[in-house]
Amino acid sequence: MGVKILEWLKPFIAVIPEVAKPERKIQFREKVLWTAITLFIFLVCCQIPLFGIMSSDSADPFYWMRVIMASNRGTLMELGISPIVTSSLIMQLLQGAKLIDVGDTPKEKALFNGAQKLFGMIITLGQSVVYVMTGMYGEPSSLGAGVCLLIVIQVRRHLPSGDSLIRYIRNMLLNRCVLVVKSV
Repeated sequence: MGVKILEWLKPFIAVIPEVAKPERKIQFREKVLWTAITLFIFLVCCQIPLFGIMSSDSADPFYWMRVIMASNRGTLMELGISPIVTSSLIMQLLQGAKLIDVGDTPKEKALFNGAQKLFGMIITLGQSVVYVMTGMYGEPSSLGAGVCLLIVIQVRRHLPSGDSLIRYIRNMLLNRCVLVVKSV
């Protein structure tokens, strides 16, 4: 039953872009350089506020979780790594409970990883909609539908692969910006 679920997701997984493996061995210094550049981009994104939100003096309900989830309230890094972590946890729990069968073949592992990324995209979209609709950035009725949609798009800064923007940029820089759509 489990493999059939992953097989059913195959058409969706096939269109998720991935960064190709490097053709040469990347030196440690180069990895450190691109990681530092990526970290700088992350820190800059942590300071860019979301357009259209109403400033609020209310307490942040996720204040203590923000350190763990690498997020920053009201910025492009609002969700942090929580969708990726949640997706990974749920998929591994499903695999551990034998609800999803994943064999040892590279094809099945690729299907599982693709399903994780797809699930991460769904979680990201769901979280961003919930954040907006619960009034995290202001009352939705006073913001208007257009601004609410704009905020959802900004908060959902994850790329189609489910990877965070920062990880995606780092991998692209490390691999000389080669983007390949893998068919599983």
